[in-house]
Amino acid sequence: MEIFPKTLGSRPRLAVELRPDGVVAARAEDAAALLTAVAGSPLDGRALQISLKAGNFSDLNRVVSALRETLDAVSGRSGDRGLAVTVIVPDAAARVLLLEFDALPAKPVEALAVVRFRLKKLLPFDSDHAALSYQVMSTDKNMVRVLAVAMPHEVVAEYEQAVIAAGYTPGAVLPSTLAALAGLDEQQAAVLVVNAGHGGITTAIVRAGVLLLHRSLELANDVPGTEDPDAILHVRVGEEGYDRIDAEAAIEAQVLASAEAAMTGREIAQAVSVAAAYFEDTLAVAPAEMLSAGTMGAETLRLVLEENGFEGANVKEIVGAEALAAGTATTHLSRGWLAGVRGALRN
Repeated sequence: MEIFPKTLGSRPRLAVELRPDGVVAARAEDAAALLTAVAGSPLDGRALQISLKAGNFSDLNRVVSALRETLDAVSGRSGDRGLAVTVIVPDAAARVLLLEFDALPAKPVEALAVVRFRLKKLLPFDSDHAALSYQVMSTDKNMVRVLAVAMPHEVVAEYEQAVIAAGYTPGAVLPSTLAALAGLDEQQAAVLVVNAGHGGITTAIVRAGVLLLHRSLELANDVPGTEDPDAILHVRVGEEGYDRIDAEAAIEAQVLASAEAAMTGREIAQAVSVAAAYFEDTLAVAPAEMLSAGTMGAETLRLVLEENGFEGANVKEIVGAEALAAGTATTHLSRGWLAGVRGALRN
């Protein structure tokens, strides 16, 4: 799926994605995006507070440190920074919309003005003071379908300044799911993509390089399977230093966490069910498979769906093993974490 204009010429061979869960970076030597180096650094879920307003970084130093650590690891040039990098931001930091027009001006600058005017009543921020890009998805005699991406300038500046503080030069800025979709083949049959991670889920449908659906939802609680292992509460009754009140409080906390996880699981299943229904209504066939991106992982997503009444889902990782060069170590990273950086590097 083509996200970057082909006229950009030489593109950054480094990409980095920021999520509340952590920062992941990768390097590829050419547009085929065979990943030759990957690295990740976890965040505690509080350092990055996603918003459409300035103030996304509640712990800027921690985020900059994670950016520097991961980018230095994949660039191999910690003593000579300043390299260009594609920056992938959380979906909730941007707005992605599919628009329809009777026609668009032929000149890009005029077409951009038309798209910006249309967005005035659709965005929760001022479209006149937003970073905006658009791409024509399809055209016919009476309809032009356009993909538009908008971010408040001050939010874009925050992410770019963090990358600069880490010693690198920000290039293109992309929302997470659009970056992941860029890794798909344009000839690929229609597919449903689920990008789930800390605090949010995005569902998208793509057919032959054309985006048919992009729907993002914030989740009230953490996504199952993305918890920090060091933060999991273990109940230890009868051990020294733990009395009955401590144990009861710990049990209550675990019950509450389980209830919240169950609620989030239902939200995820509902979001996927809505997308699957749209898929079937639009394409007159149920999705043959779902592709998982993000930090949740395909197997966890499948289990969450089954536990909440969505059975028989054929869930696969959007990034296959063939996307990694021989000998490339992923350490603790699941392939879903690599979806955004791989798509940005491929496109």
